[in-house]
Amino acid sequence: MIFKTAFHSGLLGLVLGLSGFGAESAQAAQLAPACRIAFDIGSSGVRAGASNNPGVAHVDIDYLAPLWAGRGLEETFNPTAIALKNLPLGARFSSRCDRVAAGFSAWRLAWQQSASETAALMARMQADTRVAVLVMPQSVEGAYAYASARDVLGARLTSSHVLDVGGGSFQIAGARSTYGQALGQKSWHQLLCTTLRQSAVPACDLQPMATEDLQAARQVLDEKFSGISAVLEPSTTLTAISRPITRGVAPAVRRLVEVKVGPVERLSAKDLSAAITAMAGLSSDKIATLTGTPPSYAAYLLSDMLLLEGLLRATSATDIKVIEGTLSILPALLSDDKAFKWSARYGCYLERFKVSGPDAYFSDPTTCGRR
Repeated sequence: MIFKTAFHSGLLGLVLGLSGFGAESAQAAQLAPACRIAFDIGSSGVRAGASNNPGVAHVDIDYLAPLWAGRGLEETFNPTAIALKNLPLGARFSSRCDRVAAGFSAWRLAWQQSASETAALMARMQADTRVAVLVMPQSVEGAYAYASARDVLGARLTSSHVLDVGGGSFQIAGARSTYGQALGQKSWHQLLCTTLRQSAVPACDLQPMATEDLQAARQVLDEKFSGISAVLEPSTTLTAISRPITRGVAPAVRRLVEVKVGPVERLSAKDLSAAITAMAGLSSDKIATLTGTPPSYAAYLLSDMLLLEGLLRATSATDIKVIEGTLSILPALLSDDKAFKWSARYGCYLERFKVSGPDAYFSDPTTCGRR
């Protein structure tokens, strides 16, 4: 599918109106350049897409490990710069397209650890690659996810919100509200490693987990999600769309509790809790065998289940719809006029980023230079 510059401008305008740039999309679309290239810098790598080319290029880069070790993003500078330069070449994207890159959970964490070092690295990155890296607020990431889900799932998306679990963060995203935290698959697992095992080793082995471990994990989640009711309405319904749930948790639960009735696309909170109880005392190898999950993913399975259980408990949901789709935030980023305006005024963006962090995105690029 070719990503068009005006990709679902009506939908994206509605979704991203909550993030501050929907009102100007119609006027800006008339002034849009001939083509655009966007880079999605996730916690595990970089993806590149273009408005006039159906290809998507990708390279793996681990951004979270150095951050957890307290080393910042400096060691990721060279591989990221190479990706920003070479991915468009490998995909044969036009060299004349406007470009912008969006950093998400890992870059927000880098800013939290050292705002000045992160801003300096971003300035160097733009000078070296001519690509501006914007650090996107959590709500904008959620809006991108919802726009992607609406486009890919169409009429199958009947819930008010989608649950998108990434490596560094998760979003519960809807048309008018978004809730998220830095508790993605890898980040949440790492928090459990630190809390339960006093281990700083990424992806430590949590298995087996005692009853006290489960209670401690659930207490952490209850505290983390204590403010969710202030953001999401009681009528919120959820559809899980990301692979940790669609390919990991959901099929594992059905195997472990031998679910034989009910819609395949529904996962109940009761069955999820039963699966957690069944898995808790097992080794990671045993879990991999019982669930048919590859060992490298089985290590995350129980922590993924606990995360989903905690979210359902916090939202008072009895079940969640599970639908897999090939989702990408690239179309939404490519159609984000405000992001490309900030790319053209990057010096101003960096000055505001030094003061406001990711929220610099919400300010008005047209006011740059005013006193």
